[in-house]
Amino acid sequence: MGVVSRYFPRFDPLITGIITALFVGLLIPVSAGAVHFLSHAADVGVALVFLLYGMRLSTREVLRGLTNIRLQGFILAATFLIFPLLSWGLSVLAEPLIGRDFALGILFLGLLPSTVQSSVTFVSIARGDIASAIAAATVSNIAGMFITPALVVAFMDMSGASTGGFSAVLTNLLLPFIIGQCLQPWFGDWIRARRHLTRRSDTGAIILVVLAATLSATADGAWSVVTPLSLLVLVAVLVALLSAMLAITWFGAQRLPREERIVALMCGSKKSLATGLPMAKALFPTNMVGTIGIPVIIFHQIQLVVCAAIARILASATERD
Repeated sequence: MGVVSRYFPRFDPLITGIITALFVGLLIPVSAGAVHFLSHAADVGVALVFLLYGMRLSTREVLRGLTNIRLQGFILAATFLIFPLLSWGLSVLAEPLIGRDFALGILFLGLLPSTVQSSVTFVSIARGDIASAIAAATVSNIAGMFITPALVVAFMDMSGASTGGFSAVLTNLLLPFIIGQCLQPWFGDWIRARRHLTRRSDTGAIILVVLAATLSATADGAWSVVTPLSLLVLVAVLVALLSAMLAITWFGAQRLPREERIVALMCGSKKSLATGLPMAKALFPTNMVGTIGIPVIIFHQIQLVVCAAIARILASATERD
């Protein structure tokens, strides 16, 4: 009982909030206007998180993260080489049970860049190197605007590209962070003395992202094509994919310092829903977007819950050390 309560608090606000947001998004119908409002609210929450991170981190820390070639190279290889190969193999094996569109969705998932906001959040919770996490997640997303469409053409014989995700990275993430960096000399000490501000904004933003994404998928009718058997197999495949990537990024980075190893784990094992859905709309016919997007949506929820728990475990281990 002591071990369970130590690693998994009874009312962890992040995990509880994620699960609650998922069920609310699935079960409670809302208007298109409400979905639109929540989507914008999530964007504002994410922007606030990166504004606070920009004010909290010194410019020297940020430059150190960007120039850490060994760490950044490992994460890019995990994101755009190892993950695509694993997702391709699993999609081929699972296609007879889940159908071609879901199999394509698993493959498409593997070609996406890493998440930004949730990766940085979990690195922060796990007591990892936040500056390197911001650098890694941002580089992954910017590179993904070019690499993902090229990989889709190579693996899936599709053409097209999305520019909306690139502009979203610039306006919602990089711009607030740069503004925060400019304000850092005046407000940095004040923000660093109030760590609860970034912790609460992290938690709130992630819950809003989950809620908005799930409500949007429900409103679009994406879940109507899911049968119990296909859902069970799909979830099992996605859990296996996440488990494999968590093992590869954790044990493959064991020569790195612990704080950087946490960055490799959190940034190298995730895929971006915020980038994935706009790209799916640009790259695939309308009648395929729903089924191809479902594996991305489900994987997003799984990775948030699992990595939130892992982040708490790593934080507890660091506190004991």
